Formats: sequence, structure tokens, C-alpha cells
Amino acid sequence: MKIADLTNTAVNTVTTLKTFQRIVLAARPKGRVSPENFRMETLPQLISSDLAAGEVLVRNHYLSLDPYMRGRMSTAKSYSAPQELDHTMLGATAGVVVASRHAEFSVGDSVVGHLGWAEMGVTQGNLLRQVDAARLPLSVYLGVVGMPGVTAWYGVNRILQAQAGQTLVVSAASGAVGSVVGQLAKLIGCRVVGIAGGEKKCSYVVDQLGFDACVDYKANQTEAELLDCLRAAAPDGIDLLFENVGSSVFDASLACLNPYAKIALCGMIAGYNSASQPLKHANKLLTMRAMLQGFIVTEHMDVWPQALTELAALVASGQLKYHETIAQGLAAAPDAFIGLLSGQNLGKQLVKLS
Repeated sequence: MKIADLTNTAVNTVTTLKTFQRIVLAARPKGRVSPENFRMETLPQLISSDLAAGEVLVRNHYLSLDPYMRGRMSTAKSYSAPQELDHTMLGATAGVVVASRHAEFSVGDSVVGHLGWAEMGVTQGNLLRQVDAARLPLSVYLGVVGMPGVTAWYGVNRILQAQAGQTLVVSAASGAVGSVVGQLAKLIGCRVVGIAGGEKKCSYVVDQLGFDACVDYKANQTEAELLDCLRAAAPDGIDLLFENVGSSVFDASLACLNPYAKIALCGMIAGYNSASQPLKHANKLLTMRAMLQGFIVTEHMDVWPQALTELAALVASGQLKYHETIAQGLAAAPDAFIGLLSGQNLGKQLVKLS
């Protein structure tokens, strides 16, 4: 359907929805997130006449669940404003345009945006990214060819500046970000060691993604066991560290750093429920003259076009593999999110709405 002028005229849409559902943040977590922190609401269907000039109505097909959401549920000072109570839970979405008053979007376009935990929503067109769902599955644009993929790309290429022959270690190696980190480093020519929880995840990282080794932190729970296993997997020490977890996993990696090691600090999920994260080997940052840089990928939008282009090409050619854990239906989102925070997912955690 092509519309000659969408600037002042809303596009009518045909939809069977008389109402739609959303999930809001009902209460801030105290410690671990629980289902009681969320509330499902039913609202009247959004229609084309609700749109102002420049707005687009989207029917969401997938929701992205990501660890950063836990931080936004808190009022603690951070890099971004807290999620508001009684508002739609924030998050990235992938869906299809069902009505538009923006000249660059037509009914049927596949788009990625930030409409949150809802079956549909209205947003400004300049906040949407049109994607090619004929080339790659729509869900991929929330994962390996979306924010997690760009996060991995930025850390490997801009902060770590990985080079062939170096040893790179990445924690949460089977997750949406870590799995891409390791594969990109392997393509560069690094020795790649993952850290993950459980035999299934470690087998996936080595056998499917091609990492050189993977340390199972669940099977090596004492400090000595974890350190011995990591040293065996990285016998020449660690040149590059992409950190997603924090706590004892991060501490063991610090103990194995080589001189002038580089660390990309992406996340510390072990402490997202307010747990303390003491480090015994923080002195290695000094004695190894390491460079540590924390980063938020949305502060580096200038690299997104290049990163997304390269990631899409690698996925299309089969050089970059991915896995998705998909929960079915909006009501499944809270439990899926809680599972994500405890490491129950493999690869990218999504919620499929339709």
C-alpha cells in the first residue's frame, strides 16, 4: 500500500484488535525482581485517528528483554532516568506498521523501535528504524543485528581493538552480547575463551560458536577451582577481557591479566539485584597497567550504521551464528525477564506476541 501524502492524513488500518494489552511497572523491586513488580493492563485499541503528524502506529511482534532493564527499575543514580511507575515497561520492540502519518513509513513496513512491553503503540517516526524482514528474520534485529550485536561490535573493535594472536576472554559467553563478542574476535584471529554457567551453555559456545574453550563457573564454584580452570583455558594469560558479569567471575579474570591488558566493562549482572561485588584482585589493574573502560552503546550512535551493516552481512553469510530463547505471549514477559537475570536463557531472550 503506497500513500502519496502521509503528512496530514492518517492512514486507516484494518486490525482485529478491539483492545490491546500492556505490562506496566507496578512496584520497584527490593532485591530480586518478582512477578508482583508488574501489572497487566487492557486498554482500548489504538487507531489511525489517534495519530498526530509524524507519528506511526506499530503492532509489535517481538519484545526484547535485556539486563539493563533491571537498572532502570531502580531509582539509583545511573546513566539514564528510572523507569516510571505505572507506565509501560520499557524495552526494544520489533513489529509492523499498521498506520502512519510519517512520510517515510507505510503500512506493512517492518520496524524496530522502543515501544515497550505492549502489543501495540504509537511513536514518532524518527524513533523507528526500518528493517529488511525479507533478508533476515524480524527477531534478529533485536539481537545479533540490534543493540546486543552493536554492543559486542563496539567493545571488540573500538575499546579492545582486538588483534590476531591475542587471547580474549568474555563472560556470559552464551548470551546475546557475549556470543557475538567471541565470534567477532575469532574472525579477527584471537584465541577466545568464554565463561558460562552449565555444561549445555559451554558446549554451545565451543561446539556451535567456535570458541577455543569455555569455563563452566557453575562446575568450578570455589575461587581456586575457577582460577585454575581459567588459567588452563588461557595458558598465555588474558590480553583482552569483555566483562558482562562481575563478581567472582570478573575477579578470576583480573588475576589472569597480562601486562597492558584491555578491559571492556559492559555489564555486572551478578550485582543487578543489589548484591555486593568485592574484588580480591583489583590490584592487577595497577600492576598489569590495565586499561578498563565502561561503556553504554547508545552513547555511540555514530558507529551504529557501520556496525549494523557488518553484522547483517555476517549473519546473512552464515559467519555469525545466533540462538534465541523465545517466550510466548505478553503475559510470559515477567517470568522470562526474571529468568534472564538468573541466566536461564541461551542466546537472546525474546517474547513473541504474534
